[in-house]
Amino acid sequence: MTRKLILTRHAKSDWSTPGLRDFDRPLNKRGRKSATVVGAWLAEKGYRPDEVVLSGAKRTVETWHGIEAAFAPAPPVRAEGDLYDASTEAILTVLRRATAPVVMLIGHNPGFGDFANRVVVAPPDHWRFRDYPTCATTVMRFPRDDWADVGWREADVIDFVVPRDLTGD
Repeated sequence: MTRKLILTRHAKSDWSTPGLRDFDRPLNKRGRKSATVVGAWLAEKGYRPDEVVLSGAKRTVETWHGIEAAFAPAPPVRAEGDLYDASTEAILTVLRRATAPVVMLIGHNPGFGDFANRVVVAPPDHWRFRDYPTCATTVMRFPRDDWADVGWREADVIDFVVPRDLTGD
């Protein structure tokens, strides 16, 4: 058996409110559109998460709400504060606590981009994979039966997309 990870950086956030805590920043209009089109892309490709884990920051929650519109019924979701401003090691620790066969993690850079680059056997042939822009999403497969056993340089990339690939914006 294998495990599948859908790794998504939150969509574009709104910086227009001065003094707002970083954790509380919402998505902007472009971010909401990106989350919706990435959700439709995931559903169309058959990449349905069984479990969703996000940082709890407003922009990760709103990113999930845009994506989840493509899935009915929606899978269980939980917030893990350890994903907020997380290092690659912290992200791996959260992933190792997952239980479902297909897990979606939604979080932040620089950790998510660094994690993606460390966990895959070989990066996809896409010029945006290294910097992992907003709402970048990688679908990858681990050759493991249990999330607790996953490690670095084990995942094979199944697919990778950024919103611009889908919208042309």
